[in-house]
Amino acid sequence: MTLPRAPDPEPAVPVPAAQRLIKQWWRRQSPARQDRFATLGPLLSVLLFLAAIISAFWYLRNEEIERETESVKRDTEITQQQLGLRLIQNQEALIRLARDLVSRDIDADEFQGQANTFLRERPEITHMTWIDAQRGVRAIHWAPLYPPAAAEPQAVLPQEGRANEPEATFRAARDSRSPAYSRGFIDPSGTPVFQLHMPLIERGTFTGAIIVEYAIDTLVRHFVPADVARRHMLSVIDEHQKVLAATVTGLPGTASRRAPIVSDAPLTPALNGLLLRGQGWRTSIGLVNNTLFWMVVALSVLTLWMLLGTWRHMRRRGQIQGALVQETNFRRAMENSMPTGMRAMDLEGRVSYVNAAFCQMTGYTTAELIGGMPPYPYWPPDRLEENSRLLQQELQGRSPSGGIEVRVMRKDGTEFDARMYVSPLIDPKGQQTGWMTSMTNITEAKRIRDQLSASHERFTTVLEGLDASVSVLSVQQGELLFANRSYRLWFGGDARGHQIMAGGVIGTPFSNDDDDEIDSLSGLPTQALTEAGASPREVFVEPLQKWFDVRARYLQWTDGRLAQMLIATDITARLRAEEQSAAQAEKAQVTSRLVTMGEMASSVAHELNQPLTAITNYCNGMVSRVKAASISQDDLIAALHKTARQADRAGQIIRRIRAFVKRSEPQRQATQSRQIVDDAVDLAGIELRRRNVAIHTYVAQRLPPILVAPILIEQVLLNLLKNAAEAIDNAQLPPARRHIELRVIPRHTPDEGGVIEFSVTDMGPGLADEVISRLYEAFFSTKAEGLGIGLSLCRTIIESHRGRMRAQNLYNAGQVVGCRFSFTLPVDLSARADPATASSEFGRLAESSTPSSGQQATVPE
Repeated sequence: MTLPRAPDPEPAVPVPAAQRLIKQWWRRQSPARQDRFATLGPLLSVLLFLAAIISAFWYLRNEEIERETESVKRDTEITQQQLGLRLIQNQEALIRLARDLVSRDIDADEFQGQANTFLRERPEITHMTWIDAQRGVRAIHWAPLYPPAAAEPQAVLPQEGRANEPEATFRAARDSRSPAYSRGFIDPSGTPVFQLHMPLIERGTFTGAIIVEYAIDTLVRHFVPADVARRHMLSVIDEHQKVLAATVTGLPGTASRRAPIVSDAPLTPALNGLLLRGQGWRTSIGLVNNTLFWMVVALSVLTLWMLLGTWRHMRRRGQIQGALVQETNFRRAMENSMPTGMRAMDLEGRVSYVNAAFCQMTGYTTAELIGGMPPYPYWPPDRLEENSRLLQQELQGRSPSGGIEVRVMRKDGTEFDARMYVSPLIDPKGQQTGWMTSMTNITEAKRIRDQLSASHERFTTVLEGLDASVSVLSVQQGELLFANRSYRLWFGGDARGHQIMAGGVIGTPFSNDDDDEIDSLSGLPTQALTEAGASPREVFVEPLQKWFDVRARYLQWTDGRLAQMLIATDITARLRAEEQSAAQAEKAQVTSRLVTMGEMASSVAHELNQPLTAITNYCNGMVSRVKAASISQDDLIAALHKTARQADRAGQIIRRIRAFVKRSEPQRQATQSRQIVDDAVDLAGIELRRRNVAIHTYVAQRLPPILVAPILIEQVLLNLLKNAAEAIDNAQLPPARRHIELRVIPRHTPDEGGVIEFSVTDMGPGLADEVISRLYEAFFSTKAEGLGIGLSLCRTIIESHRGRMRAQNLYNAGQVVGCRFSFTLPVDLSARADPATASSEFGRLAESSTPSSGQQATVPE
């Protein structure tokens, strides 16, 4: 920036001589030179700053290299001490082991045990071998990580006449009579190793050696300190600078361009040519590649460019100030001509400016609006509170950037919708002085937008949200006009899926060569058109392996074309579940009936034994009397009739049991309750007589038929009667309480409507509360040998017939005196001519049903 050229007034107080001389010298300079000095000053400052930054970067780089070098050297020495200490400890243990081999007569088995103990705690050793002076292997033991069967043939041992590392080390140990380490080599499995040969000296004679093989990779992995491995890369190299093992595995193509910081140390006490190398890298990049350095350079260049541009800015400043008035007038004219209403107000909400469009929109003049405070005259009376809240939000700067919708009242009382956008007013000093608001009339746009949004939302919500596939196909062209999300998920975006479900072919959805069936309706075959949407059908789509319930209808598309709409619902899971459920239910029902018959086997045998015994007695008696010629023809015929009745009785028992346990498809049919009760009581009577339990049945008269599978309902009744008899018999109740009551009466409830209620009541000990809560739980049973599927299956059968099953205890003065199981089945009103008349008649029958109107039967004890 140019320094002032006007002479300074003389100071009222004395100033230092140097300052006065500088001011005098500055006044004597020409304006052009003053501008150059004003520009050179910042330029020199930027250059000095750049030089200082470069020097600081160079010093920090050298300091970092020295620190990293010292850290690598220190970590290498620490690792050398750790590995050397481990080798020395192992060597001392081997010296003791060699001493024991020489001093005691140890065989191969005992050596194996000592070697196993030695190797278990030393994972870096692959195997230990005991050889004699002629290099013969007396024993070899592999570490647990190296299976003997696989690793034993791969052991590298000294062999006379071969120039390998084990042979050279064996000779060195034999000649020096001291432990010898081999140089590093690669074993047959590709693992870098080295060996320690511990000589065996007995009375001054070399008798053999103990060979221990170290895996270099395992030694580095286990005994390089973890903190050192995290800081630097430690590796073991041979005399040819080949890396045998390292803490970090180098990846191909990832070599750093920066030279590493290296520190080498020999692997002591081995001193076998192996070196321990520590490597580190500088964390920072070089001076030339330093991003911060180039940022500083770029900022310096930018500063220079800004200094050069300053004088150009000063020259243009006058021109800009001259154009400012013209620009202001132009903006005012533009604001007054635009249809958007503009309003400015201060920080307190006082209106300070409105344009012509704002006045036209509200119907108020500028004088009526300028200086106004809230509530403003264009606020509707019923929205004062809401508008006050929006104004406070606007004054606090929390108005959304997308604007807010408000209701505005004109001077004549009419109202319209408007959208207001708010932005702060900033003065030249950068301080906010108020708010500028622009307002646009959106009444018509909002109405159209709301209609379109509602229509689109309904369309998207209904069709895209359906789990069923919805597609519309042009009948003439075979073009897919619409497909929802489920259709696109299953069939993609083409019309092939629609044609598969409709049973047609793409391009010619309804092809027919019979010209007689073509009418004038755009050439469409009317017969195929009528049949396509007649009724829903199930379609199997083989590529998807799914079943679909397809419903079709024809409609006229928006452009007038005739189109076919298909709604396909995936019913694969339902069909499979129904098949599995039916199969499992059938198996469970047959199993339950077989279990029931198994439990009643002794009773059935006793029941069959009676007619068979009677038949035998009749036959023996007739034979005896015929031989003695003491029987008449009438007596013989009477005896034969009695024998036939007993045989028929046995056959009925067998047929009833066979029908009960027969595996067949359950078929629902209109059945009378009396017939089901009679069959169940006859079959249960066998078990009841064996347990000496009486049964009293009551079946109301004129009961309507029920649409059920008779065998399944008979199975439920038999299970309940058998359970009641077992409860009475197991409780050893007196004869007065050894009876069961079976009642079948009509009921009419608000929830279920007209139903037939079957109830089995016993006078047994009842059920515990915890048993009632788990009564229908599968595999839960109170019997020692029970399967726990009887009542669960009964409930499933009743619910499959749209009925309900209940269990409750009977109380007398707070004491349990019995238990009642009941279930209801809906009546089959379709069996009557008039369902309404049947329903009303059933209600009257349920209300008037009394025990006297029914039928009773008793199975005696």
